Amino acid sequence: MSRSAPLLLEPAAEWRGVEVLYPFAGRPAVGPVDLSIRPGERVLLLGPSGSGKSTLLLTLTGLIPDSIPAEVSGHVRLFGQDVSSQKPWDWARQVAQYFQDADQTLCGMRVEDELAFALENRALPPERITQAVTEAMRKVSVPEDWRRRRSTQLSGGERQLVALAATLVQDAPLFVADEPTAHLAPEAARRLHDLLTSGEGGQTILIVDHRLDGLIESIDRMVVLGRDGRVIAQGDPRTIFRDERSLLQSQGIWCPAASALDAEMGRAGIAAPVAPLSVDEALAHLDPVRAPSEHLDKARSAVEAFVAAAGPSVVTRDASVLVQLAKVDCAPFLGPAVLRGIDLSIREGEILGVLGRNGAGKSTLGLCLAGLLPPKAGVREGPPGGYAFQRPESQFTAGTVREELLTALPERMSADAKAVRVAEALESWGLAELTRHHPLELSQGQKRKLALASLTLSDRWPLLVLDEPMAGLDAHGAALLTREILSLRERGHTLALITHDMDLALKLCPRSIVVGEGGILADGPTQELMNDAALLARAGLAEPACAAAMRWLKATATRLEAVPC
Repeated sequence: MSRSAPLLLEPAAEWRGVEVLYPFAGRPAVGPVDLSIRPGERVLLLGPSGSGKSTLLLTLTGLIPDSIPAEVSGHVRLFGQDVSSQKPWDWARQVAQYFQDADQTLCGMRVEDELAFALENRALPPERITQAVTEAMRKVSVPEDWRRRRSTQLSGGERQLVALAATLVQDAPLFVADEPTAHLAPEAARRLHDLLTSGEGGQTILIVDHRLDGLIESIDRMVVLGRDGRVIAQGDPRTIFRDERSLLQSQGIWCPAASALDAEMGRAGIAAPVAPLSVDEALAHLDPVRAPSEHLDKARSAVEAFVAAAGPSVVTRDASVLVQLAKVDCAPFLGPAVLRGIDLSIREGEILGVLGRNGAGKSTLGLCLAGLLPPKAGVREGPPGGYAFQRPESQFTAGTVREELLTALPERMSADAKAVRVAEALESWGLAELTRHHPLELSQGQKRKLALASLTLSDRWPLLVLDEPMAGLDAHGAALLTREILSLRERGHTLALITHDMDLALKLCPRSIVVGEGGILADGPTQELMNDAALLARAGLAEPACAAAMRWLKATATRLEAVPC
């Protein structure tokens, strides 16, 4: 039962036998689903890419089928009323909905107007609107100097912050968020998780998110959709992540880092008595000072295996410089310089991590590095690079998934060779069943896979810049991308990963740079940068999930070394 859910009230949201079939689709996108959300409850909806999570949310206010054509069977109810009894916009007072793509919330206006828009539609007094906008900006940490900037001038992560503030300002009793932290830096993601799960005002929360660490501890109940769009598990997060771990992994569903450590500890016979949701919880019963030495010794191999799996898998090689920026000023298209005096080189076969908070200029730097944005000042030397954009839709030019991949291959390649190459890519990226779909019909995770597949299909680019490549991917997609990145490196490619995923950077990037304050704050071995707490705080970053386990290993080593043989 929710910690704040009143008894004997109508469900805040309810689906009964709901099934959604899109036009020309061979099978339902989701369902049949039976699900209720109690008032005041905080629910996390999990599932692999393409399982119908976003589709289910879009039925909630009737956007499907009113605005998005589909055949919906079953019954959807909000606060005891049938959803079809009102138009989608009439539910705005009861439901604040944050969409997976922030641009679906924003209108291209000034930031303060974006936030005021929903309240103006309710004809609230101007003074109340001004007060609410200021408070929403404070909660989400939207800087005051953004007020008069157009949302179209913001970075992807900055637009996501503004869209979240524009949703939160509505102060609706039900808040629905579809991957709200996909493009947020760790500091901003943590702040948002705290905001959504604080329980203030008894608001009901329904979240779809792959980013579980820092969120899952505050969730009352989890609902898991399988690949077929049906509910395969629901209940207490602790129970599901321990008892249904194998099921979740087989479906490609993310688990918190603590789940992997809990599995290792279980195999060693030293697991925590209560299923953990954080790495600290997984190790709490093994205090390095007070726990019996034999228990510590037994647990060390399990913790070492967890750290090894999370740690670096790439070794630095000495090689020639491929691309170099010398005293470069970087600016977005038709915009002022946001980074000045950048000196940066990337070597052949290197995987470079590019880290920093939202709006620091990472994407602008990446575009300069790839040669897609000319420097405002200074010199770029080296061959042009390929670029995977934050919004995968920015790359699509064809009418079907198959055609999108075909256009990525060189014209000189024979038709038979192209067909074989495309078939292999479709199979390896898990897109084989979507061959004839239009790219824009795919889920966000599937779009991400297609964009990455089309960019990496040929060997055209010696340098590849991947901008938030993990956003929207399920666990299977992330593992597949990790293998592809390592394969590209082995084939001689050089890569730059712009990412907020500290665990990904630690695993794949021997070297990283931290961007902020108009320049590069730090450049060095990724592991050393992530051990610098002051630097991480300054840049709005967070330590990787395995950091607590690494500290535990260090502390127990000191204790065990002091024990006489």
